[in-house]
Amino acid sequence: MEQYFRQQLDCLCKNVRPADPSAMEASRRRWDGIAKPIGGLGLLEEMITKIAGIRRSEDVALRRKGVVVFCGDNGVVEEGVAQADSTVTLAVAENFAKGVASVNRMAAVAGADVLPVDLGVAGEIREPGVLVHKIARGTANFHKGPAMALGQALEGIHEGIRIAGERKGAGYDILAVGEMGIGNTTTASALASVLLGLPVESVTGRGAGLPREGLDRKIQVIKEAIALHRPDPGRPLELLASLGGFDIAGMCGLMLGGAIYQVPVVLDGMISLAAALLAQKLCPLVTDYLLASHKGKEPACGPALARLELEPLIHGRLALGEGTGAVLLFPLLDMAEAVYRGNHTFADIRMAAYEKYEEYEGPGPAAGSGANPLG
Repeated sequence: MEQYFRQQLDCLCKNVRPADPSAMEASRRRWDGIAKPIGGLGLLEEMITKIAGIRRSEDVALRRKGVVVFCGDNGVVEEGVAQADSTVTLAVAENFAKGVASVNRMAAVAGADVLPVDLGVAGEIREPGVLVHKIARGTANFHKGPAMALGQALEGIHEGIRIAGERKGAGYDILAVGEMGIGNTTTASALASVLLGLPVESVTGRGAGLPREGLDRKIQVIKEAIALHRPDPGRPLELLASLGGFDIAGMCGLMLGGAIYQVPVVLDGMISLAAALLAQKLCPLVTDYLLASHKGKEPACGPALARLELEPLIHGRLALGEGTGAVLLFPLLDMAEAVYRGNHTFADIRMAAYEKYEEYEGPGPAAGSGANPLG
């Protein structure tokens, strides 16, 4: 089964194509023809254009939006790296199903559906509305051994890919990723340290809240786990199995699925960025299909976004998780789409179009040089 999953993943990733440059160019021309300053909506224009490339059409319409929240517990919590225990993962996962968690409230305002997925919650979810594909009752403690078997890591990725395809088939135009799992800033920090080649101290934060001694303990646990496993960043599947979580595996799969099925995927905070770094290792073209919503509070967020070459629209010091930061992007994209689809063009109002000039890169000649700064 493990070999089959590997071969299938390789085959799927080989079929991923870059975002369509002709659709993106058509989208840029459309933006430039709208009666407003060229590039006036900045990153929002670029994101709509990127979505055009993903959809392979300049006709962008984001009618149906979804948030997929992957839930799973992490055995490393045994090492005292988090404030809470696994009972919180279960409680919040059930709140997703009840529609009363933070991401539900925000998604309702944004007109998005929330799909919670149990890939590895330690407890038994009894609330209907959760998609249950429990790989195990939480991962093992990576401070003592691998977090999961390689086959389990592959299973989590494939479930994410499957969900992306199912959501595309159900008519979703854009998806966002979210997660819930006590201890997952520890797993994400460990992965980020290896994938970015940065010291553990520089990518590890306080998560949901730790005192100084708690943060020191978290850093030490990650260092010792990396020393134990000696992971190779060039072998992302083995790295995921050694230090990752089921939620990260599922998000990684959903991102790969976005590339395979040509659906834009909005990233959330640090845990989703760790998943994106893994997805990039497995399929470099996956970043053509990803949108960065915000730069989160965790210290790994900046370096991870830089490695992915993604620029976030929101800088809000967010640290909630669940997909809440990703959901914030949806209304902003809706507003940009309204301008893109509905505004008059220069031709409509019989006005000369703005001309496009090179970006201004610095001050002109010094005063008294004799040069005319206005040309």
